[in-house]
Amino acid sequence: MYVDFTPDQLETYRSAQTSPEDLDQFWRDTLAEAEAHDLDVTLERVDSPVVTLDLYDVTFSGYAGERIKGWLKVPRESPLRTEAGLPAVVEYLGYSHGRGFAEQSLEIASSGFAHFVMDSRGQGWHATPADTPDSGPRNPGPPGFMTHGITSRETYYYRRLYTDAARAVAAAASLDLVDAARIGVTGGSQGGGLALAAAALVPQGVAAVYAKVPFLCDFPRAIRFTDAQPYAQIAEYCKSRRHEIESIERVLSYFDIVNLAAQITAPVHITASLMDATCPPATIFGAYHRITAPKSMQLWEFNGHEGGAFVDNLDAISFMSRNLSPDATVAHSR
Repeated sequence: MYVDFTPDQLETYRSAQTSPEDLDQFWRDTLAEAEAHDLDVTLERVDSPVVTLDLYDVTFSGYAGERIKGWLKVPRESPLRTEAGLPAVVEYLGYSHGRGFAEQSLEIASSGFAHFVMDSRGQGWHATPADTPDSGPRNPGPPGFMTHGITSRETYYYRRLYTDAARAVAAAASLDLVDAARIGVTGGSQGGGLALAAAALVPQGVAAVYAKVPFLCDFPRAIRFTDAQPYAQIAEYCKSRRHEIESIERVLSYFDIVNLAAQITAPVHITASLMDATCPPATIFGAYHRITAPKSMQLWEFNGHEGGAFVDNLDAISFMSRNLSPDATVAHSR
């Protein structure tokens, strides 16, 4: 059944989230700290039975110079290749997922793109393993990453993960085989939120955004209107910290895609589902309505958090093909 507003109500919904006055400065300082460390991108060829792609084990420097793992999947032949190189799609992963195995998810690279998959630090316990540890604090609270370091914007887990996401774009752009002017970002759920965050934090580096049922949007509504995981971790944390709720929400405001969305300059496509209890559609529309760049929305009526599933994956490839083609014109100026 529907878990949230009707389509007509979603069109008029506006998030109550407010932006901290020093939001931009906070992220400028955070990224400057990361940029003080050399990206130091390394590629190690993967011995694989796949014969149409070259697969590489990637390592680069993310938050605080910490080493982040990933995969790079490169087509041996591509009609999208120019003298400047291949267009690249940086993909971020859903909550609990790690980078998995190099041979998984080959459709993006098989469609002619350099496919750069970023590992999620500390995650990787569900279905696909990860290889990147997280160095941040684990303050007492419910299981999961949603409340790690939540007592301060400086220590919150997503400060580290958002910074990794921004650095992944720079890492992809640094590769000789990649055309740095043609980089797209994508992902589903947490990965969709990270794609939107990366596009906001490094707008000059991203030329297209495809976010599937994105997480990390509209925290004030999400933590009150769903008891599904992982948002429920924050509500559970607040149960025993009755006098800290205002400060907790203040910290979350620095990481809410609603507040970052206006910084995106690339074309954006977002998907949402009317029966999604994990990321209720109003939370996604809260962020969508703050985007001022060219944008479009696919709203699935009878689906939950799976969204359009493989249909979304195929549509993402078509979207990237349109926006990252050699003759595509993308406005990057604010």
